[in-house]
Amino acid sequence: MKYVDEFREPEKAEAILREIAKLCNRLKKPIKIMEVCGGHTHSIFKYGIEEILPQTIELIHGPGCPVCVMPKGRLDDAIAISQNHNVIFATFGDAMRVPGSKTTLLQARAQGADIRMVYSPLDSLQIARDNPDKQVVFFALGFETTAPSTAFTILQAAAEKIHNFSMFSNHVLVIPALKALLDNPDLQLDGFVGPGHVSMVIGSDPYQFISQQYNKPIVVSGFEPLDILQSIWMLLQQLVENRCEVENQYNRIVQKSGNTVALQAINKVFAVRDSFDWRGLGDIPYSGLQIKPEYAQFDAELKFTIPNLKVADHKACKCGEILKGVLKPWECKVFSTACTPETPIGTCMVSSEGACAAYYKYGRLSTIAKRTITQKPKITQEPLPACGFSSDL
Repeated sequence: MKYVDEFREPEKAEAILREIAKLCNRLKKPIKIMEVCGGHTHSIFKYGIEEILPQTIELIHGPGCPVCVMPKGRLDDAIAISQNHNVIFATFGDAMRVPGSKTTLLQARAQGADIRMVYSPLDSLQIARDNPDKQVVFFALGFETTAPSTAFTILQAAAEKIHNFSMFSNHVLVIPALKALLDNPDLQLDGFVGPGHVSMVIGSDPYQFISQQYNKPIVVSGFEPLDILQSIWMLLQQLVENRCEVENQYNRIVQKSGNTVALQAINKVFAVRDSFDWRGLGDIPYSGLQIKPEYAQFDAELKFTIPNLKVADHKACKCGEILKGVLKPWECKVFSTACTPETPIGTCMVSSEGACAAYYKYGRLSTIAKRTITQKPKITQEPLPACGFSSDL
């Protein structure tokens, strides 16, 4: 890749759309495709992809937003740690406004807690070096995408023997979440647009169970408009040919076996939890990561007393159903009224990868139209021009 513009050329997009329309005509039935990653959801709305697809294709938004799947109880635990005397609590910015049962990290900071926004866990380690008389805790969250940076930071802290540093681990795993979705009889899907960033770490091979056990096709996708359109075309091609395979559209980044160095670091520092509570999905077995006993000195859950309680979501908030793909954001009664990015009720409106935030930022006019208009723009059936479209974009 030389220029990002190569993945945004209108002529190539139109060509792919014509091919998608032809495949839809051959299938002659509605198609439901889930884009697992919240980054894909935002790209889909930012570039208007959903609006130009044939009417028979419905895109379902998945649980691939790490902040969104964080249950209220774990937020309460993080806030409780931050309120300890002599603690500096470091976190990514998009976790600051996520509501717990009573308050947020941002409000806790306003009330006196020393909570700081950082761009990486290594930033929090530097804070620990600079403040040897303080206990520094990093709020570690995310899928396998961010787990390697957390693991390398712990290894660095161990090498330097920095004893005033620890992590509150809330890393989650994508494969058990996908299995939980596939086991849900209420969610009928025809295929998946697989997460690109997670797959950069774990590779494309771990998704084989989706095609082999559940007979669903999946295409690992990049995040540019042509990436997503090509991935949808590849899924439809599989459906037309009655195939169920794992395909890798994002082969400029993602390898079959993943990133060996990153996986080794994760396996060295983390163990898989017996279960982890997900917002909307409930307890999923073997779906979270905890720090191994060898690095227990860096485990904030062992250093501090936390409430460790399950807390129900706000009754008006439909984040759980949205994360499961059962509802769309505009079907929530508080969406864009009581719940906005400035006054969020649920996590899906807070995170930069949340589906509600994507609808609010990019899709408000189109979602209003969806309530009254059932027809999408028709794609004209014209011959595919010679535009240089290939399978290795």
